[in-house]
Amino acid sequence: MKTTLLSVLVLLFLTLATLLISYICFRIAFYASRKVPANPEEYSIPEGEIYEPFRDQMISWMKQTRALPHQEFEITSFDGLTLHGNYYEYAPGALIELMFHGYRGSAERDLGGGVQRCFKLGRNILLVDQRTSGRSEGQVITFGINESRDCHSWIEFLISHFGSDVKIVLTGISMGAATVMIAAGNPLPENVIGVLADCGYTSAKDIIKKTIREMKLPPTLAYPFVKLGARLYGHFDLDETSPIEAMKHCQRPIIFIHGEADDFVPCHMSIRNYEACTAPKTILTVPGAGHGLAYLIGMEDYFETLLDFSNKHIIETALTDYPL
Repeated sequence: MKTTLLSVLVLLFLTLATLLISYICFRIAFYASRKVPANPEEYSIPEGEIYEPFRDQMISWMKQTRALPHQEFEITSFDGLTLHGNYYEYAPGALIELMFHGYRGSAERDLGGGVQRCFKLGRNILLVDQRTSGRSEGQVITFGINESRDCHSWIEFLISHFGSDVKIVLTGISMGAATVMIAAGNPLPENVIGVLADCGYTSAKDIIKKTIREMKLPPTLAYPFVKLGARLYGHFDLDETSPIEAMKHCQRPIIFIHGEADDFVPCHMSIRNYEACTAPKTILTVPGAGHGLAYLIGMEDYFETLLDFSNKHIIETALTDYPL
């Protein structure tokens, strides 16, 4: 009797400990408190010394983006969230880049320079607040799993709003790159004619295990708790799919860009995604560029490679005199 009771207590303790550890992992990795819109007097810069030399340029881009005329769009996600995006038009009828920011980032912080780049290329932009960020609802980040479904919803919205002949390029940085890669692994309407993936990871599992190792914890032991936390408290399967798996099914031309000095999402992850990709593809790695800094550090190569890629795959591009 005592042995049975002790076994039950041990089992109960282990169950409660597992649930608690999984919940802590969920809060750290996936939970996001509701964000309020940016204060017009505040400008968020990514944390880390590598971004300090570019602070003024990033703030300048954010100021320019805030000052541009734009339309605000909202859609409802597959799971009932209200998602928000800002549309910036360079010319009526021009190609639209549908742009997604990174993990715990924001549209204007991560993609402010992208707005200027698109105008330089004669393109329009829909700058999306990913779920949990900016004006979009949600409290669970899913590392591109549900975000890729949101991407498909935004594509449907653009076709419905701008007409059946609208042309779309999917663009993402960091987790945003994972978002568009996973989306591109599923069937897409013909309106989507290309993909740009900047510093994306191979899978949520790979990048989370890398982070666990950097925390001096054993990834093989810890990752199952992270995955369980996602399932129990975030209600999604972290291993449902991945960018590298999606690339085996991609049917749109895709350009991979990555900084060679990226110590957050290692450059070799984009190389592996490139190698796995079965669609027409190009890759640019930028020496000396940290995470998300390939455009800032290698702007000339970035433009030349993007123009060559676009011309090769008949993606609408026309250099304008818009100042960067």
